[in-house]
Amino acid sequence: MILLQGSGVGAGIAIGTAFVTDTAAVESSFEVIEHDRLTTEVELLDLALKRTAETLRKTRTEVPEDAPHEIAAFLEAHVLMVEDETLREETVNIVYRESVSAETALMIHRDDLIKVFESMEDEYLRSKKDDVSQVISQIHRQLLVLKGEDDKRTEQDLSEYIVVAHELTPADTVSFTNLKMRAFVTDLGSRISHVAILARSLKIPAVVGLHGEVRHIPHGALVAVDSHTGQVIVNPDEQTLEELTRRHQEYDRQHQQLLAIRHLNSITLDEHEITLLANVELPSEIDTALESGASGVGLYRTEYLFMNRAQSPSEEEQYESYRQVVQALDNVTIRTLDLGADKQVDGGRRQGKVATNPALGVRAVRFCLRSPDMFRTQLRAILRAAVYGNVQCMIPMLSNLEELAQVKATVARVANDLRKENIEHNSTVPIGGMIEVPAAAITADQFAQHLDFLSIGTNDLIQYTLAIDRVDDEVNYLYDPLHPSVLTLVKHTIDAGRKFDKPVSLCGEMASDSNYTRLLLGMGLRIFSMDPATLLEVKQVVMSSSVEQVVGYVSEIINCQNSLKRLELLEQLNRIDLTDRSAKAFA
Repeated sequence: MILLQGSGVGAGIAIGTAFVTDTAAVESSFEVIEHDRLTTEVELLDLALKRTAETLRKTRTEVPEDAPHEIAAFLEAHVLMVEDETLREETVNIVYRESVSAETALMIHRDDLIKVFESMEDEYLRSKKDDVSQVISQIHRQLLVLKGEDDKRTEQDLSEYIVVAHELTPADTVSFTNLKMRAFVTDLGSRISHVAILARSLKIPAVVGLHGEVRHIPHGALVAVDSHTGQVIVNPDEQTLEELTRRHQEYDRQHQQLLAIRHLNSITLDEHEITLLANVELPSEIDTALESGASGVGLYRTEYLFMNRAQSPSEEEQYESYRQVVQALDNVTIRTLDLGADKQVDGGRRQGKVATNPALGVRAVRFCLRSPDMFRTQLRAILRAAVYGNVQCMIPMLSNLEELAQVKATVARVANDLRKENIEHNSTVPIGGMIEVPAAAITADQFAQHLDFLSIGTNDLIQYTLAIDRVDDEVNYLYDPLHPSVLTLVKHTIDAGRKFDKPVSLCGEMASDSNYTRLLLGMGLRIFSMDPATLLEVKQVVMSSSVEQVVGYVSEIINCQNSLKRLELLEQLNRIDLTDRSAKAFA
């Protein structure tokens, strides 16, 4: 029995026979060719590009009608990447410049592009390197077929199988789903990659990001996939299979318990009403948010509209997307574009070198203020969509009041233009700011006086405060949401909102983790915004907590100087039965 660990996505546990595919990474040897063959290589490349686009379009027509619409959008995005003239031009240039085969030129170009994406600070945008790899892998596959090598893709029924691959493209995922695969496992991918999103949408058990460990899964082996723990078990013994069955039944039981509280109000034992909102990125997540009982959207990320395209989305396209979310959930906070510096990709990019330290570069609000046409287009779409519900506009990465003044002036000009054009809009949309830079958190009282609401982005706040990258294996052990400096900044921001009677939400991963729910309640947080999949679990903790009893524990945790002791104190707080009014402080 072999236990492998990756990132669990999708839903549930699956047991089946391993079907190891030939979707290996593009790792051709460096093939130098004769000069008189170069033109033939380019001709083969052009034919491979054409066939790849045709195959993707054909797969797009095979997407089930009831499938989430972003599946087709992902496939269309890959078609656009394949047909992007710059991809062809640079590959052809490498063929002639280096006198290499088309496969080798693709590999060189892929590696250059991936280096750019890997230098990016933002995890979501860094994951875009997977799209580059997937698209080039599909072109590479067509080149191999054209050169006489067999394409070993299967058309057999996979209802008893778990697909095992180095990586899967959205097209692969659709194809294998149509063949009724039980689950899938990949070396590449992250929790925010396209295939992970598809797994969640299609409710397929999956584990991604095994980092080369799929080599330990032989074709035909019995494999268990647990999307909850991210574990892949190869050839599990009888005892393990019994444990998996028990765990699966326990997950179902817990899920049913959580569903029972879906429509109940989020009120603590001492009758504090807590607002639980959803973080949403794709329109398909609206249904998940509604199913979880979210009272609205506390963070609607808009970056996905700008991904995998040569031009920025039009005002109408953005307006329709925002309107769809607003009409479904009524109460929606839309975050303006968080691109720039390390995030100069697709529709939101400008030509230029990648910043040496992208986390400190021209990103988010800085980028928007330097791209006024793009910013005004987005603001117009937001103000127009605000006619259909309660909409708030949230500005990311504010660090000084001068930036905020420029934003407000731009919003006022946009509203005035819409009025002159007789276009229906809401000119009174509340403007809030994300507190994710230590400078903003320290001066939160100043921002609270000039904003309509505050939202704490703990993911970036923790990284900036502790000077670490949580996805860097060398330093991510230092990523500590319980660090006294982080908790102090969070509490200071919450206190500033209370002082000036401004709502404060928290939309980072701390809000999604029920281990922190009681601590945040004690710190004064009353608005949580999170991954919809975790909302009911957080609600369960809220309904079993008493603010009056947990508030006294906050200072003890913040003032504790030992990290292990802080964790012990948090665990002790979470174990206390607060339905027992005699429960005391820490022993």
